[in-house]
Amino acid sequence: MKTRRAFLKTAGGTALALSTGCSGLAQSAVTQEWRNRQSGMSYRPLGKTGFMVSGVVMGGNEIRPENYDHVLRALDSGLNYLDTAPAYGQGESERAYAKVIKARNRDTFFLNSKVSLWDDNRKELFQQIFDKQSESEQKKLKTLAQDNIEAKRAADPDYLVNYFDSQIGELEAAALSNVMEMKYGHLIDRDKNYRQLILDSVDQSLARIETDHLDILMCPHGASSAEELLNYPEIFEAFETLKKAGKVRHLGVSAHSDPAGVLEAAVKSKQYAVAMVACNIVNHRRLSSALKLAAEAQLGVISMKVARPVYPGPGRGAVDASRIAALNAEVGGDWKLPQKAYLWALRHPHISATISNMVNHQQVQDNLILPEAAKKA
Repeated sequence: MKTRRAFLKTAGGTALALSTGCSGLAQSAVTQEWRNRQSGMSYRPLGKTGFMVSGVVMGGNEIRPENYDHVLRALDSGLNYLDTAPAYGQGESERAYAKVIKARNRDTFFLNSKVSLWDDNRKELFQQIFDKQSESEQKKLKTLAQDNIEAKRAADPDYLVNYFDSQIGELEAAALSNVMEMKYGHLIDRDKNYRQLILDSVDQSLARIETDHLDILMCPHGASSAEELLNYPEIFEAFETLKKAGKVRHLGVSAHSDPAGVLEAAVKSKQYAVAMVACNIVNHRRLSSALKLAAEAQLGVISMKVARPVYPGPGRGAVDASRIAALNAEVGGDWKLPQKAYLWALRHPHISATISNMVNHQQVQDNLILPEAAKKA
């Protein structure tokens, strides 16, 4: 297996300057980096990383050491980007990717993991401080947090969308932490709980995956507000340390809630290269200007939670019929509902790729034909 340093030396000989990209993704002074390029798969530039990624990329939430054969099939079909996180199966997803690396060359795909503990730890620390406050102070802090949510309209049904039961709770906890940071932030050991936590998390992820580097590190994992990206320079300090050590190449962020606010903050920070955000037929109007800003700043955008609003899936409730009608109006043809959702995202001019938590060979077969189909639409 090549190390990151060895790979970059050889990659430089095959890279080409990129002036324009697929689907209106404008690029300038960016170098292409290709992996696992195969006919039958469409590839797009992932912002200023220059990574030419498959239109559909592999979500890692359901990948396990006993369930990863379909990942190999996806790679054999031209997919070249794998996503994972320490929180997925309590590290089991990362351990499964160690098996993928043993079966396929590490240099044939791009790999990202996340810092799952960072945001959870921040919320827990502020909750502990909150619990020690008087009832009147708690009420004041909660009111300020709720006012913040309402001012952003972050909990609007056509924006929050409610992808999972704990989402509104995560949004409220993040808002409370943001309010408390201004008054109580000095009580937290920032170096230990923000910077060092990231360094330790990456080392643990690399050990589980059995690799020496990540192409993208996402932190926060599941941001719910712009403040999480703009008020914690320790994230960027940790990233620079990891980058200099050759352990991480680019910094990213993921967000289910307030994705427009997170995108705008990622652009404003000038530190992020990639953002993976919830963007779909329900909430896309709220993201329109943020997506344009991201494209102009060459911030690569991967859309997630694309199919969730229109596809009930196992254990989920009924889907609002108006969402399905809206999707059918946008995407015609004899496609399954999830396929239509992914096609919708792939046709968006400011989205580099869409992520799918494919769990079996059938889903791989269904979804990996879509990037080429989107080109012909």
